Amino acid sequence: MPLEHCKLTVKGRVQGVFFRASTQKKAQLLAIKGSVRNTSTGNVEIIALGEQQAMQEFIQWCKKGPLAAKVISVLVEPCDSSIDYTEFTIIK
Repeated sequence: MPLEHCKLTVKGRVQGVFFRASTQKKAQLLAIKGSVRNTSTGNVEIIALGEQQAMQEFIQWCKKGPLAAKVISVLVEPCDSSIDYTEFTIIK
């Protein structure tokens, strides 16, 4: 199955609500590799690589996030990262 590689920018109340940790757990359940980090502008940035069906489920989850989050929007962009991810990590 072909792999999808994309960058997601999640906007809203997404910092200080365990968004990164919850994202990592969801990605691991779906066998998605990549990273998640907080940005200086208050958003969360995700680089994700996985099978198409898993990625669609992951993107849908990101539109809601964990219970304490209030996601306003998720921008999904194609991504060509030169990093060869072996797992899904939280960047601090």
